[in-house]
Amino acid sequence: MDHVDRALLAQLQQDATQSYAALGQAVGLSAGAAHERVRKLRERGVIRRTAVDVDPAAVGGGVLAYVMVDSTSWMGDSAQDFAALPEILEAHVIAGSASVLVKVRTATTEQLQDVLRRIYAIDGVSGTQATVVLETFFERPVDPRLTDREEALGTQEGPGTHEAPQALTDKKRP
Repeated sequence: MDHVDRALLAQLQQDATQSYAALGQAVGLSAGAAHERVRKLRERGVIRRTAVDVDPAAVGGGVLAYVMVDSTSWMGDSAQDFAALPEILEAHVIAGSASVLVKVRTATTEQLQDVLRRIYAIDGVSGTQATVVLETFFERPVDPRLTDREEALGTQEGPGTHEAPQALTDKKRP
């Protein structure tokens, strides 16, 4: 994936409905070349789907919570149990004091409490700890140009090579 592919992805994240002509113009390609690159990005699974960004509060999902799930056994095989709860938007097996982290959206705290009861009923779950979000400062998609910025700053990827460029580490601190 080169900088043009990353620029195409950034453009599509801003507006996935724009024409291939507009996409191509934004990144310096013809409409046909932009279409071909997008097709290849879809084939390779880089573009997984095209979706609409819906305001959760407008459709009854105004309560957002992150729930740490404790367990008495390995939870890695329980993905379908979490997926069966439609209020769970994301579920992740994690390292640390809990086994699973889930992102939940409901309309009310009463509904959140019901979701917590249903999570607790999943085989192997021994407890939950919910953190309710009071305000969201921002949410952002993955920035496909991040690697390009790291390269421009002189950072390198790889095990043990996550060091800041010298110019960033020489700043005086207050």
